[in-house]
Amino acid sequence: MITPQQIRGARAMLGLKQSELAALCGLSTTGINNIERGASDPKASTLAAIRAALEAAGVIFIDQNGEGPGVRLRQQAA
Repeated sequence: MITPQQIRGARAMLGLKQSELAALCGLSTTGINNIERGASDPKASTLAAIRAALEAAGVIFIDQNGEGPGVRLRQQAA
């Protein structure tokens, strides 16, 4: 699954506020804030909704690759 750091990083790359991400994935702003701070243990379905919203907005999640999990922006088609 994705980490709080990946969520924060992806949101920052996209220039999204917590409230905007919350609207995209059907969660509350408080819920997003708690997840990003690591203050809650979200359900797999909640993390899947966040991941789907961020991927639809152009983020690619990178699995553990020796230096930890990460995120990057999808390249735009030329």
